[in-house]
Amino acid sequence: MLFRRNELAITVALVFTQPLAATADPITIIDHEKRTVTLPKPVERIASIPIPMASTIIAMDGGTSKLVGMNPTAKSAIVEGVLGKIFPEAKDIPSDITAPNFIPNVEELATTNPELVIQWADRGPDLVDPIVNAGLTALLISYGSEEKTKQYQAMVATAMGKPERAQMINGWRDQVAAEMAAKSKDIPAEKKPRILYLGRALESLTASGDKGNYAAFYVNLAGAVSVSANLEGQGTTISPEQIAEWNPDVILLNSFEAKLGLGRIYDDPILSLTKAAQDKRVYKMPLGGYRWDPPNQESPLTWMWLANLMHPDIFQYDLRGEMKEAYKTLYDYDLTDEDIDGILWVGMQGDATDYAQFKAK
Repeated sequence: MLFRRNELAITVALVFTQPLAATADPITIIDHEKRTVTLPKPVERIASIPIPMASTIIAMDGGTSKLVGMNPTAKSAIVEGVLGKIFPEAKDIPSDITAPNFIPNVEELATTNPELVIQWADRGPDLVDPIVNAGLTALLISYGSEEKTKQYQAMVATAMGKPERAQMINGWRDQVAAEMAAKSKDIPAEKKPRILYLGRALESLTASGDKGNYAAFYVNLAGAVSVSANLEGQGTTISPEQIAEWNPDVILLNSFEAKLGLGRIYDDPILSLTKAAQDKRVYKMPLGGYRWDPPNQESPLTWMWLANLMHPDIFQYDLRGEMKEAYKTLYDYDLTDEDIDGILWVGMQGDATDYAQFKAK
């Protein structure tokens, strides 16, 4: 399906001073802090401090050769997930370029000799000034919405001289979103499952309101509603009693906590009494080239996965086939059935309600 959509393109918030076909000409990009970033030529060496951008750079380039440094949490996601199998050399890419709070470790960052450093926008000068003061070029990105995701994917692809990669991948996103929105818009309110996405669930239980929450975007796209929609802010700590009061139809567990399993809900004296637990509709978010919970280059697969679970009578994506085609396009890799089972946690949650549809035929 991805290849059938590759003629689609989106308009992105970028400004080019010269056609990119002439690679000797400078590349000019407007980043998410409205800074003008000028590159003398397509970059060959990129360091990424934001967690999600490492795998995005790999996808936009089709390999790891241009990624010279990344966040340690991003590295763990790559090494623990299928990208570590596809690109085993990623384990040798330095991950000491930043502290956990995204403050750059300038000395280590400089040793990677980056032509471009990706850093967060809108989070203050402490994250940016050390990079700029060291004479390095920074591109600042903001995170959280579908539109911003398409924009920063286009930014990094453009920086590498491959704007057509982002056009193809973002076109895929737009087409899947449009298809799903057309199908979900007529679902009656009383038929929409009530979902709770737990951003954390081990040491504490957290949920987020709909404002600025990417999960709310794809929950709505899949024809469902979030029970935590009215919470203020992101990552709000909640109690089991609050969850019991909401009594969600479906509980989604994050893929960030490696040790988090379905037993967190089924073995809890309160949470096990929720409708989600009683109906076996507790699901852990998949872990592919990146975690499927937040926005990333594989997000349309997240939307398809959730839509098939919420409304199998309306959405009937061949998810395994879609995954194989997407991975071939994104990473030039032929996913095996074993790979897919691992990404979707089939061994752990294959017996959950409606999950049999994702098993290999």
